[in-house]
Amino acid sequence: MDIKAFQSAAAGRLVRSIEGHWTFVPHPLPPTIEWTPDLVRALSQADRAMGRLSGMGGIFPNPHLLIHPFQQREAVFSSRIEGTQASLADLYNYQHSEDAATRSPEDTGEVANYVKALVYGVEMMREGNPITLNLLKKLQAMLLTDVRGQWRSPGKFRNQIVYIGPPNSRIEEATFVPPAQNEMLKSLDLWEQYLHLPSNFPPLIRLGLIHYQFEAIHPFLDGNGRIGRLLLVLLLMNWDLLPQPLLYLSAYFEHYRKDYYDLLLAVSQSGAWESWLVYFLRGVTYQSQDALQRGQALLSLYEHYRQRYQTFGKIQGMVDLIFENPYHITAKIVVKELSVSSPTAYHYLTTLVEDNILQQRSDRQKGRVYAAEAVKRIIEAPLSEVAT
Repeated sequence: MDIKAFQSAAAGRLVRSIEGHWTFVPHPLPPTIEWTPDLVRALSQADRAMGRLSGMGGIFPNPHLLIHPFQQREAVFSSRIEGTQASLADLYNYQHSEDAATRSPEDTGEVANYVKALVYGVEMMREGNPITLNLLKKLQAMLLTDVRGQWRSPGKFRNQIVYIGPPNSRIEEATFVPPAQNEMLKSLDLWEQYLHLPSNFPPLIRLGLIHYQFEAIHPFLDGNGRIGRLLLVLLLMNWDLLPQPLLYLSAYFEHYRKDYYDLLLAVSQSGAWESWLVYFLRGVTYQSQDALQRGQALLSLYEHYRQRYQTFGKIQGMVDLIFENPYHITAKIVVKELSVSSPTAYHYLTTLVEDNILQQRSDRQKGRVYAAEAVKRIIEAPLSEVAT
């Protein structure tokens, strides 16, 4: 690690480990923040955008149908930042295919684990549980279950030095070395205390501070980035800023990945809090507006389909089904989810294909797979340019 780049003591201090390596130990939160016009403006815009988003879950007839695809997207984008290449189609196929030969590569298992950890964390928040270090360990263990990294101390804080740098580099060539174990545990305790102490800082500013601090502490051997990003939505719910888990920042971070890493590093090196926080708040604005537009488009399409089949009895249940799972629908899934016979399931599928709502993805006579392309287009649409 280039210690000359860390001469500012604004955000932390350099400490030698017992092995003789320089490490960076962040100062306890909160830092001193300079309230520049850019920062005040970014905070105001983020607050307004998130306020508009907070009403979205209340207008959807079944909020789960809106929340589910948002969680799937978050898992894909958060994992992609770490180099995982699985797509949304891979994820849905992995989750719903019973044929192991057709399931997606191991990358997708990691993304599916992220969904499980996210859903579990959200449920903990709904039940009123606090965010604790033990919860973090449980979520990290879920990320590493039966995938690459499963041997890297799942569910435990690290007991060795880690470092961040180019692939196959040595620690001497590292860009950043987080605190060694003793300092790491002290920093984690102070970080957890800050989560629960009253604060005069606006919640979104606190969120940006907390995210930086967690990444700087880097308490696990694997999964730090994913846990840090997953925590954002849990804190929004824990602090009652959002009634439903609709705001996810990983797509923004992935889209501007170099800025994400550079600005986090700049805080450690020179205490560049303003630049990081402005970037972070713009991400909140960007993703709030994107989620609102995407949610409104899904709601409009959902209501159109429900209206179309309002006199068709149980086939209306197909509408909910294709919004929850627009990538991988089979007759077997319809039978299970709607409690209908196989002939009825095939009749529903045929009707929706003829109406161009479902499209057949495979040519197999048995186990044909269908997808809802219109729903997929809304979920997969590139990030809107509404907050550039």
